[in-house]
Amino acid sequence: MTDTYLRPVPLSDPAPPRCKAFRLAGGWVRFTHVECLRRGAPPEVVAAADLPEGMLQPLTMPRAPVAGLTLDAPRLMGILNVTPDSFSDGGRHAGAAALAHARAMLAAGADLIDIGGESTRPGAQDVPPEDEIARVVPVIAGLRAAGVTAPLSLDTRKAPVAAAGLSAGADILNDVSGLRFDPDLARVAAVTAAPLIVMHSIGTPETMQGLAPEAYDDVLLDVFDGLAAAVAQAEAAGVARARILVDPGIGFGKTLGQNLALIRRVGLFHGLGCGILLGVSRKGMIGTLSGEARADRRGPGSAAIGLWAVQQGIQMLRVHDMEIHRQALDLWRAVAAPPAAP
Repeated sequence: MTDTYLRPVPLSDPAPPRCKAFRLAGGWVRFTHVECLRRGAPPEVVAAADLPEGMLQPLTMPRAPVAGLTLDAPRLMGILNVTPDSFSDGGRHAGAAALAHARAMLAAGADLIDIGGESTRPGAQDVPPEDEIARVVPVIAGLRAAGVTAPLSLDTRKAPVAAAGLSAGADILNDVSGLRFDPDLARVAAVTAAPLIVMHSIGTPETMQGLAPEAYDDVLLDVFDGLAAAVAQAEAAGVARARILVDPGIGFGKTLGQNLALIRRVGLFHGLGCGILLGVSRKGMIGTLSGEARADRRGPGSAAIGLWAVQQGIQMLRVHDMEIHRQALDLWRAVAAPPAAP
């Protein structure tokens, strides 16, 4: 656990800065100042140039490519749920429909596809590994047999499912439990050299929302520490930090206020020295804030938060509505067109 947490304050104006600017994580965002956060103390903004090199290094070092995808530009991960009970599209993408939907997302601009065979929505029950394998392996194998070469991520908490999915042709493991459910999943990632995404969550899908109101002293710093522990656990199992991405887990054991606190300062997680994935697509908080009860109509709100995150340097967005997000991102790039940083 650290005493001081550093959040880079991103520059968004095209005018050149008046003091030394740094490139955030080798990407498209520049920053000249950082917000220093400490438990029990008010935030303090300081010039980045005044920080020791050792404190700046996690914020400035370029992130390594993930399954061949560079992280010097925002990436879109398309969601492919092959479950009967996912919160927004359960039961819609089984068999041939799953293959068609994946190909449609790639044609619409997805950089990679995330395939899940177990719903982890609030209240969801555990799925036996054999059932999960039966759902995801035919889809992964079918996509590869159909000639799909884009990276495929497997959304699972279980080591046996991870091993089966990688053998079928998946490239990346995405663990929403942050290695709490099955620590052996880190060993699978280490042995296969698969990139690993660790997400912050508490409890289980069945219990997490009931725990949320009392779970945190400071949600931002507690989630940072939880992800730091998950990264350390993965490294101890043999997964190189360069192959780890982190996800603050919006909606997983967090209240609306806690979710907003994480999103507002999501750039804090650059301090872990890993690429960052953010998943807010169609989630309940968007429905609450926008008044949209139907999950499949929350694409515009999802894209709005996605653009905020991209301006904070977040490298990957996990999304349902690919055309909406791709168009929003393309227009943001055209307008923002940030100049090359030093």
